Amino acid sequence: MNSSKCLAKWEAGQPVLGITLHLTDPSVFELTSLMGMDVIWVDMEHHSHSIETVNGLMRAARVGSSDLMIRPGNGEYNQMARLMEAGANGIMYPRCHTVKEAKLAVKSIKFPPMGERGLDAAGPDAHYGLTPLSEYLVTSNKGTFLVIQIEDQEGLAAAQDIAEVEGVDLLFFGPGDFSLQGGFAGKFNDSRYWDAVEKVADSAKSAGKLWGTPAFSSEHAKKLLDMGAMLITYSSDLSLFRKRLTEIKDEFKHLGINFS
Repeated sequence: MNSSKCLAKWEAGQPVLGITLHLTDPSVFELTSLMGMDVIWVDMEHHSHSIETVNGLMRAARVGSSDLMIRPGNGEYNQMARLMEAGANGIMYPRCHTVKEAKLAVKSIKFPPMGERGLDAAGPDAHYGLTPLSEYLVTSNKGTFLVIQIEDQEGLAAAQDIAEVEGVDLLFFGPGDFSLQGGFAGKFNDSRYWDAVEKVADSAKSAGKLWGTPAFSSEHAKKLLDMGAMLITYSSDLSLFRKRLTEIKDEFKHLGINFS
């Protein structure tokens, strides 16, 4: 597999910026990666992409320098191992509530002695068998990362214990589900949002791990970076496409061109 840009920047004490790509045209992944985005977040929790489709998208992204971080559904441990074999640099595990879940995630994507991942060594992550086995086993464990999402009060309460699990690299606060379950859906100026962000940040720092969360603007991102965030994700292809189409409609209204 390609060496991880995220791990290299984190090792140097630098934050990384990612974007979510939902569209399944490989050209979108090629362009984004060629433009040098740190990490592309692919969401298989809320979208109907098959592993075969995501495999092709990751292959397209490898022409550039972006890392691939894939989010499967909660409890999809077998799928996580397949995604690693397809060449993912990292896994984002969603809706984590307990230390037990975090340990199962580690076991699924790391080879012994750290985990219990089964051996194939014939996929893209092993350069189809061209990488010597001894090298492959080491780079697969040390050269990939695991992000654990904290998205509800139960996970928040266990955040430090989760962060302390060996093999967990970063805690990632999910504000959407947290605000939904907390009764303030989408209201990210609510004090409960900032209290939760601070709790995740403190938990990660206390465990000697990294943390991150989505940002909704560069000003918002600056606040998060000032708090020590090391993984910021911003927007998505669908959001950017929708925003630009809306701007185009508004730009042409004064010419008498209207849209239904």
